[in-house]
Amino acid sequence: ICVFNSPFSNSRSVAELVIAEIILLSRQLGDRSREMHDGVWNKVSNGCYEIRGKTLGIIGYGHIGTQLGVLAESVGMHVVWYDVVPLMSIGMGRYVETLDELLAESDFVSLHVPETSDTKNMIGKHELSVMKKGSYLINASRGTVVDIEALADSLKSGHLAGAAVDVYPKEPFANGPGFESPLRNCPNTLLTPHIGGSTEEAQRMIGVEVAAAITKFIDSGASINAVNFPQCDLRDIPSTDLTTLRIVNVHQNVPGVLKQLNNILADYNVNKQISDSKGDVAYFMADVTVNDQNEINTIYEGITALNESIITRVLF
Repeated sequence: ICVFNSPFSNSRSVAELVIAEIILLSRQLGDRSREMHDGVWNKVSNGCYEIRGKTLGIIGYGHIGTQLGVLAESVGMHVVWYDVVPLMSIGMGRYVETLDELLAESDFVSLHVPETSDTKNMIGKHELSVMKKGSYLINASRGTVVDIEALADSLKSGHLAGAAVDVYPKEPFANGPGFESPLRNCPNTLLTPHIGGSTEEAQRMIGVEVAAAITKFIDSGASINAVNFPQCDLRDIPSTDLTTLRIVNVHQNVPGVLKQLNNILADYNVNKQISDSKGDVAYFMADVTVNDQNEINTIYEGITALNESIITRVLF
């Protein structure tokens, strides 16, 4: 079963949340609001700043990171960014070559990276010590990216002036009491329950994007943005081409299957093909020119007869 997600739909919502958190942190508004709710009037300006002219460091310059950079520049911030993938800067954003360089230069650091073995605890005790004294850390990416204990220590010691965290290494399965974290009651620390993409607009777009991906998978076999399935796509067959069909095959990811598939197709004109694998499952797509229904039946029966074949579809 091919399961799809929507990696782009909530990008704007997350970027806007980060901008809001930058302003809230720079003015210590979280602490002031809590004090007022407790009946404490505490009008202070010490340690409160405008964000104009400050430097935002973005770690992970993908769909969210680039939108965040554009929004940050619109309110007068300087933007630097770091990513392991070569990318083009948007607006006046400036690439820096190392993570430590970004951490040392930035007044605010915002994380937008995926959860991988390389990003686990990528912000730990050393990285926090490299950050400017009085700077701020924002994590709206994945909970495993930041060493929470080390972050709490940096906040309590005063090395960091504040933090905003929306994701956690372990998160509750349902709404309600019982949330525990070393970050609770740390000074100038905004804690939110993984709501970066929780807006009406983002949820609507998620529905539209996932529905479109499922429709395309059914109609053309494309599996781009599948989370549990090999990702393949081929350009569409022109509607005027009545002699080309698309063979879509899911099979066990074992040696020799591609050889068998290509042997079956060897007597036909294969216009284009692609294959990918993920874990124990492999996915094969090929556009083949045929002359009649008998050739279609021959191809279909040959592929479905393979011991390693799981499911085969013929698309027109």
